[in-house]
Amino acid sequence: MENINWYPGHMKKTKELIKENLKLVNAVIEVLDARLPISSSNPVIDELVKNKIRIVLLNKYDLSDSEITERWIQAYRKKGITAIPMNSVNGDGLKQLIHILDMLNERINDKGGRVRPLRVMIVGIPNVGKSSLINRFAGKRSARIGNKPGVTRGKQWISIKGNIQLLDTPGILWPKFEDQQIAVRLAFVGSIKDEILDIEDIAFKFVEFLQKNYPDLLKERYKLEILKETPLEIMDDICIKRGFIRSGGKNDYERVSKTIIDEYRNGKIGKISIEKPDI
Repeated sequence: MENINWYPGHMKKTKELIKENLKLVNAVIEVLDARLPISSSNPVIDELVKNKIRIVLLNKYDLSDSEITERWIQAYRKKGITAIPMNSVNGDGLKQLIHILDMLNERINDKGGRVRPLRVMIVGIPNVGKSSLINRFAGKRSARIGNKPGVTRGKQWISIKGNIQLLDTPGILWPKFEDQQIAVRLAFVGSIKDEILDIEDIAFKFVEFLQKNYPDLLKERYKLEILKETPLEIMDDICIKRGFIRSGGKNDYERVSKTIIDEYRNGKIGKISIEKPDI
């Protein structure tokens, strides 16, 4: 598989935007994908945020392995960072986040005088759920959303109840994936545009991951009595089970690949975490 690099021009502008606006905010919320907190955390954001108050939201936790997500929360706690499991679609975790922001608001206004709004910047890589979170937060469609990475193109200030102002920023990936494994993992969850990928290569690697880490879920979803030795043989069996056969009797690898990846992203295969913390 060829190296994956995707760094549209607007992402370079986003890095500059974040750097310029950090001085305007009291805290930073970093939205990560609960299934892969390492790969979905941009090292550029680490560099930019530095000593600002930082809250980590492990979004899409409903699609992740709950036991592993809890271990991630503990790992962040050891680093002095509050991590909250979040489902921006139905609002799970929102009350805990609001409670923390209310406490920060009280802290910045405890000296009396003019009441200042708590200003919070929201950052994260593409397609991690920032806009959906803001819309849930504000109780209306305040930010543009989409199911493809790269929807939000410019900064947006959104005022919400409780004297809080949110600064939304476009998703930002890093210029070059030094670790291609990270790129592959991001491709699994859709944080890299499918149009630039070989979907068959991605599906092959994902089946290989499931074979090693979640074999029972793989067998259950695709009604496989046993798992063959190689990912390709497993994909062949899935083609047969699903009837993905081209004219001439050849297996339709493109169709089975799209199906496997789509069903993972939609949670149909099961609750699966790609990364585990080193604790």
